[in-house]
Amino acid sequence: MPATRDYYEVLGVERSSDADDIKRAYRRLAMKYHPDRNPDDKEAEQRFKECAEAYEVLSDESKKKIYDQYGHEGLRGRGAAGHDFNRMNVEDIFSMFNDIFSGGGGGFGGGGRTQRRGQARGYDLETEVTLDLKDVLNGCSRDVEFTRMDVCETCTGSGAKPGSDPETCGTCNGQGKVQQGGLGGMFRMVVACPSCRGSGKIIKDKCASCHGRGRVGKKRKLSVKIPAGIHDGQAVRVQGEGEPPAQEQSPGGAGVRGDLHVVARVKHHEFFERDGDHLLMELPISFTQAALGADVDVPTLEGKRVLTIKKGTQYGELFRIDGAGLPNLRSGRKGDLVIVVKIETPKKLTNKQEDLLREFAGTEDKHVNPESHGFLKKITDLFGG
Repeated sequence: MPATRDYYEVLGVERSSDADDIKRAYRRLAMKYHPDRNPDDKEAEQRFKECAEAYEVLSDESKKKIYDQYGHEGLRGRGAAGHDFNRMNVEDIFSMFNDIFSGGGGGFGGGGRTQRRGQARGYDLETEVTLDLKDVLNGCSRDVEFTRMDVCETCTGSGAKPGSDPETCGTCNGQGKVQQGGLGGMFRMVVACPSCRGSGKIIKDKCASCHGRGRVGKKRKLSVKIPAGIHDGQAVRVQGEGEPPAQEQSPGGAGVRGDLHVVARVKHHEFFERDGDHLLMELPISFTQAALGADVDVPTLEGKRVLTIKKGTQYGELFRIDGAGLPNLRSGRKGDLVIVVKIETPKKLTNKQEDLLREFAGTEDKHVNPESHGFLKKITDLFGG
């Protein structure tokens, strides 16, 4: 049966999310709940299947359109969600989406069940770093800590107790694959053996350190250089800092490690809003500065700059300071600081200021409200008091 939860909720994305956001969210959750990392955890396996179902729909433009309009019932009614994820094994689900883990997903590298040029490849990992706009301006280095699965040192990745050896799987006779009947017996599929999970071996005496998995979680810390000009959501790839190939594919960990992807999260700034390589800001000025012109101090990421406000400046008018924005990630050329003028009207005036403004209003021949004390006197005279 399809998941009862909303597919967007399952993946933790908004309905407005684009294909890359959906792919990134699925990829992160698939690695989190994958059974290799959660052995004998039925809840994690169910979450893994649930995420796979959500991604299978939301990554398909036509199915996504049906789901957005009609929900789960629409998919069932149109046969769009034809997979029964509760009956499929984890290997089948993973194989459906191996494009995400095989280097076809925007440069994010491959997955542990995919081979490249005959070599097994481990899973990519993802972590995040928080930056401010000054970090984006100058570039920086960040220490990142994460946990990854590594080859067990006790059994050197075999999963077997030292001194013992894995046995040949009786289900697949060591082939690692079995055939399953297809629709009406007309077709047959070759899938990973459910008993040995594709390794061709069964471990009777399991290693006490890794409980037969051949992999153990280890904490890792390293310094990552973040380039100037990086945007929120972009990632720095650190090659070879991911996980080794899965135990059933490479017991000793031989092959190619996955990569670590460090995703940048840029904090909101108090004054500036980013637009590509440009920075935007609102600058409050007084109506006298707007009318008469003035030189005002403007904050930038590199200190104060003087901006000349010309006479007769109007509300919403734009000013530009060349080169006071952020560097382009590729060229290093800086954008501009674009300033939107916001003219503020004072809420309180001194008696002198009010008199001067009334005198000015008289020269404009503009109607203004009467002076408060004269108006109140007339009210008093009218009603007595």
